Amino acid sequence: MEKSTKLSANWYRAFYTLWAGCFITGMGYSMTMPFISLFIADLGNYSKLEISLYSGLAFAMTFVAQAIVSPYWGNLADRKGRKLMCMRASGVMALTITLTGFAPNAIYIVIMRFIQGSFSGYINNATALMASETPHNKSGWVMSQMMTAGTAGNLIGPLLGGALSSYFGNLLGGAWGYRIPFFITGALMFITFLGTTFLVHEDFTPISREEMKPMKEIMADLPNIKLIIGMFITTLIVQASTLSIDPIVSLYVKSMMPGAKNVAFIAGIVAATPGLGTLIAASKIGHKMDEVGPLKVLRIGLIVGFVLFVPMALTNSPWILAGLRFLLGMASAGMMPAAQAVLTLNTPAESFGRIFSYNQSFQAFGAMAGSMIGSTISGVFDYAAVFWITGLTLLINFIIVMALGQSKK
Repeated sequence: MEKSTKLSANWYRAFYTLWAGCFITGMGYSMTMPFISLFIADLGNYSKLEISLYSGLAFAMTFVAQAIVSPYWGNLADRKGRKLMCMRASGVMALTITLTGFAPNAIYIVIMRFIQGSFSGYINNATALMASETPHNKSGWVMSQMMTAGTAGNLIGPLLGGALSSYFGNLLGGAWGYRIPFFITGALMFITFLGTTFLVHEDFTPISREEMKPMKEIMADLPNIKLIIGMFITTLIVQASTLSIDPIVSLYVKSMMPGAKNVAFIAGIVAATPGLGTLIAASKIGHKMDEVGPLKVLRIGLIVGFVLFVPMALTNSPWILAGLRFLLGMASAGMMPAAQAVLTLNTPAESFGRIFSYNQSFQAFGAMAGSMIGSTISGVFDYAAVFWITGLTLLINFIIVMALGQSKK
């Protein structure tokens, strides 16, 4: 039965708190990860291929862990609620991110990233919590706003991380410029943990393990199982297309600017521009999803994304790259939120945790595949090849979504 369209004060407080938590999570991630390859390069005498591979592993290990444990956390979320999952994710991330700042070598970073991934998932669980608490006629807007939180953080993070890395690198020397953002991120995640604990109320009644439907029965009862699986695949491909670029974006910018001293700051700008595009477009696209349906918006986002990756592979200017990534960010506002809106509209409330956890597993597999493929291709061939392959994956995704046909939702 659909929820009432009247929203309570508790709903708004939870929404703003979780939005802020997703913003901090996105900002903390982008303050540190776009510069992880530069951090690793300062920790040892590594070759170009070693730096690319270690950077890819540092990205991928988090998502390997997520893919393995997400179904377990999803099962627990359906029994205990999504708020507890948000508390778990933010609390452990506060600890592991802080400890990563003390890294003595690349292997240490890879290990800490694996531990972090085993307990992560704040944005996914916050999104699932809001999806379960929101009337269906507002789901498109809410999903886009939850994505806006992470992307707004992704917008601020690289700029702040690049500025902090440059400032503390000049002040303290060596790798310390890349360590400080980890310490700041850890403190912010602890604040997120406190806010989620004390300000978020979830309308949820815990149920026992025995009362839960088996996953096989849930999947059999879904009104459109092909559509759900199609959205899982879409989540995987879209995430792979995003993460194939992230591990090498700072190195790509560096290759365009040999000898420049402000590479970290400019790489931060290039890394941030997709977030700006998404931030500007997300609200309008979210309302459009509620009008015309998320599947139609998803198709447009995928084909526009494919077209934009072609000139990215051809440019030699970091500023043109930044502009194209800005447009890609606008297209991205019609990809992942649309897929999540489709899941929201086609999933029973009692199964949100497990369906979204499976979606998170596909997202993690996509991130793992994207980061490793991007790092390997750039190490063996060149950075431009990553953009060609990434664009092709979005074209494949578009064909898959077209094959699903029109959805009633």
